[in-house]
Order: sequence, then C-alpha cells, then structure tokens
Amino acid sequence: MSGGPRGKIRPAFRRWRAGRPFWGGLLLALGGAEVLLTLKASLDVILHVGMQGLAGYLLPAVMLLCGVLILFNPSQRLFYSVVGVLVSLGTWLTSNLGGFFVGLLLGVVGSCLTFGWLPDQEPRVSRRQRRKQARAAKAMAPPLEQEAGHAA
Repeated sequence: MSGGPRGKIRPAFRRWRAGRPFWGGLLLALGGAEVLLTLKASLDVILHVGMQGLAGYLLPAVMLLCGVLILFNPSQRLFYSVVGVLVSLGTWLTSNLGGFFVGLLLGVVGSCLTFGWLPDQEPRVSRRQRRKQARAAKAMAPPLEQEAGHAA
C-alpha cells in the first residue's frame, strides 16, 4: 500500500506552502487573533480600553485579514505586509498594549518575514539532504590515485 491518503496530502500541502510566505502570514494572523482575544479578557486583566473601542477591534481584525490574504493571495504580499506592520504597531496604543506585546510582536515578525520572502527562491535543502548528496557525489568520483596512474 502507498501510505494511504496522508502520503498524498503532505506533499501537496508542502508544495502549496512553498509557493507563498506561509510562516509570515500565519504569524500575522495569529497575532491579530491574539490581540482580539485579549480584548475579550475580563476587566481585571484589561490595561487599556482603547480609543473609543472601535479602533481596538478594527486594527486586530485588519491584522487577521492581512495574514489570511497573505496566505491566499501572495502576489500582493508587499502591500499586505506593510499594512500589517503598521496596524500591528498601532495595536500598541489601541488594544491592551498590543495584546500584552505578544500579538504586537507576532504581527511585526510575521510582516517582516512576509516582506523579505522571495517567490522565485529555490526551496532550502536540509543539512541531511546536502550530506547525502555529497556522499553520493564522492562515491561517483574516481579516486585521485587512479586518475594519476592513468594520466602517467
């Protein structure tokens, strides 16, 4: 048997993930969700209610939306990442110090990862795979002594 349905799903997901700034979009969306959840905290935990309440909900919602849009529309990643970092920094003033700094940091790091992502870059090869390729190349190459003996 060929590993069942999981054997086919993982490579498909990896191909989908490799074609977009996955971790950046995911971190930005998680940051927005975290800030939204801290707004729902009990009154004992809330440090700062925010500017009239609306901006406190609007900015993390925009963070979450930008993170999802980065995942599903990577061609506009630069615009979404710039908006994401500005909105993430804005949550510091409007939403409990940016979700107690956790959501703020997740949003900023995710936006920076997205901004720096290059779409036509080759996927990174793991260290184990590089060692395996080096061993295979070494095994295929003829020894130096034999080459020197044939040349003489």
